[in-house]
Amino acid sequence: MAVDISTFRETMGLFPGAVTLITTGAGAARRGITATAVCSVTDSPPSLLVCVNNRTGTCQEIARSGRFSVQLLGQDQADVAMAFAGAQGQSGLEKFAIGSWSSCPRGLPRLEGALASISCEVVTATEAGSHTVFIGRIEDVALAGGEALVFARSRFHRLESVA
Repeated sequence: MAVDISTFRETMGLFPGAVTLITTGAGAARRGITATAVCSVTDSPPSLLVCVNNRTGTCQEIARSGRFSVQLLGQDQADVAMAFAGAQGQSGLEKFAIGSWSSCPRGLPRLEGALASISCEVVTATEAGSHTVFIGRIEDVALAGGEALVFARSRFHRLESVA
């Protein structure tokens, strides 16, 4: 029996996920999206998996350049997440107007204050329905302190420590 899109989305919304930005490009070619579809693949070699909608400029630029970076957002960066989700109509390079941005040694976008900024070179790209799954070998990492921003049940959450 097939599951309808509404039920699928409701079900997946129950899975809490760390809020990240998948970014790519340099200069006027910078692109990025908000995503929770990011996970580690292996530590030998260190690698990440990201899923990117084929209709986005971000997907097209990753495919063209062969590189992407992932920014793990902290609890105080929900405004950046919303901008990269296009909540106020931002698109393309406009999204980078929010937050303080620099470049990693590989030239990819790096969000200052992100808990982690991870730069990758694509080693595998596989189309899966409406998305492309990119696996990237990690080339550079910058870390900061703090707690991750989490998304579940259609809203942001803060992590709370339990004894």
